Amino acid sequence: MTLTVFFSAPAVWEEYRDLLPGLLAEAGIDARVVTEASDPAVVDYIIYAPSAPLQDFTPFTRCKAVLSLWAGVERIVGNQTLTQPLCRMVDNGLTEGMVEWVVGHALRHHLGMDRHIVNPGHVWDATCPPLARERKVAMLGMGALGTACARALAALNFNVVGWSRTEKTTPGIQAFHGEAGLEAALRGADIVVTLLPKTPETENILNAARLSWLKPGAFILNPGRGPLIDDAALLAALDSGQIGHATLDVFRIEPLPQDHPFWSHPRVTVTPHIAADTRATGAAKVLVENIRRSEAGEPLLHLVDRARGY
Repeated sequence: MTLTVFFSAPAVWEEYRDLLPGLLAEAGIDARVVTEASDPAVVDYIIYAPSAPLQDFTPFTRCKAVLSLWAGVERIVGNQTLTQPLCRMVDNGLTEGMVEWVVGHALRHHLGMDRHIVNPGHVWDATCPPLARERKVAMLGMGALGTACARALAALNFNVVGWSRTEKTTPGIQAFHGEAGLEAALRGADIVVTLLPKTPETENILNAARLSWLKPGAFILNPGRGPLIDDAALLAALDSGQIGHATLDVFRIEPLPQDHPFWSHPRVTVTPHIAADTRATGAAKVLVENIRRSEAGEPLLHLVDRARGY
């Protein structure tokens, strides 16, 4: 029987138009890929992006799984009409992009590169930075992305500690978990990277009290989710000097409104949600593998736990 795969993310269809059918055929999967579901009851799989128009999954009575193109699923996981299994996107290209962004900006702040790159006064500042092993980096979130970034920074000799909501072990990385472990991870940190999912438990996890635990002048990197940081508390900490600089890739509202104070703050760098983008060449292989696994009766990859929210 020919499978029907509904590609419901029109904004990125051109990237997958030729790639996806070819990979399905190479995998021996007899499938047709459609961009309109005139009869939802015959759809076997939905390829989805949370920004897509599709919001009501009720008519898709035969659908075996919803395969998201995004790593984050907070916009869809609470949808009451979604009763099908939901898989988030995890692929090597996305992970590599995140590692490059985190390592690049961590080194930028560690080495104080801004003062040389942007130096209109031609100031001869020969301040020597400490070595990486003298910098404590707190990685909040030790999932696939956080673990990859933590390992890359540790390979450069940064003193990396990892924190997660539940206990996790990563060789070579000192691990903390739970509420009690959060202060231990943050206390005295020079650099904090936030790579947690957005859940009720993680929203505003970096508030005024927790920002005060960091080493004065610490750097914040947030490529995870905008609501992980209390915006007002961060601005106050930047103004006081408790936080030396914040490099932010994600925000509560995107695109970031033109009148938001982050744009004009001298100690904030705004990047437009580019830290880890889904690249079609890698993502299509993940989609096809999950369809193959489902048809073979094997467990799906990257299945979302609805109770945990990711």
